[in-house]
Amino acid sequence: MTTWRKSSYSGGGNNCVEIGRSVGIRDSKAPATHLPVSANAWSAFLRCLDHFATTAR
Repeated sequence: MTTWRKSSYSGGGNNCVEIGRSVGIRDSKAPATHLPVSANAWSAFLRCLDHFATTAR
């Protein structure tokens, strides 16, 4: 079983995305379902976010 974590930037009221160590993503409003992704896909996603965050400035 995965232990889910929320970002410290998430607000209350179940309006956030949670992540587990085994690379699964779920919506806190629907915790019974999740989207499994490979570690490589997750890393690529994070690199993309970093790229857009630095180029959008």
